[in-house]
Amino acid sequence: MPSFVEAFTFLQRPEISVPICAAVVGAFFLSGRRWTALYVALMPLINWSFAAVPTFPIPDAWGGGQLQPLAIVTGLVLVVRDFAQREIKHWILAAMLVGLALSSLTSWITIVLASGAAFLISETVDWAVYTFSNRPLSQRIMISSVASAPLDQLVFIYLASLVVPGIFAWGTIATGIASKLLGAFAVSQMVAARERRLAMNPS
Repeated sequence: MPSFVEAFTFLQRPEISVPICAAVVGAFFLSGRRWTALYVALMPLINWSFAAVPTFPIPDAWGGGQLQPLAIVTGLVLVVRDFAQREIKHWILAAMLVGLALSSLTSWITIVLASGAAFLISETVDWAVYTFSNRPLSQRIMISSVASAPLDQLVFIYLASLVVPGIFAWGTIATGIASKLLGAFAVSQMVAARERRLAMNPS
């Protein structure tokens, strides 16, 4: 009888893990929860990228460390989460757990745990801003991102550094935060433009 480790290793094979991820994401999409589907899909993709996508060195004068090319996508996750929360309300925490479970099929378990801790902290901050702020969505996107991105990045990089030597550096942290805020800013501006159009043409 195969051990748990053997069974888990089997599930992590690309020909097994990819169809599982696709089936789960597809189920969310077909149920009409398209933002939730995107949110769940991005989590295993980003966690996989930290081991699979080459990084680029950051000069010591800029804080050192490594630049992760997909860091800006991580910023978009914070924004996608806002839309997913509008879609499924407080069930967003359950969607996060589904995304982390899928991440365990595509990433090192330590990376998944680091991602889970970071998401949980930033999710709490984001939930508070989203729930208690009455500002327009475009402003809530930026407020929640400014509040949660630094915490998310610090926690993730610190925990990830336990298995990825040299990843904890202020250059890595700063570029990660900047990338997340850049992604949030771009989306917030698009949402703000839509809000202005609706205000001018309420019908």
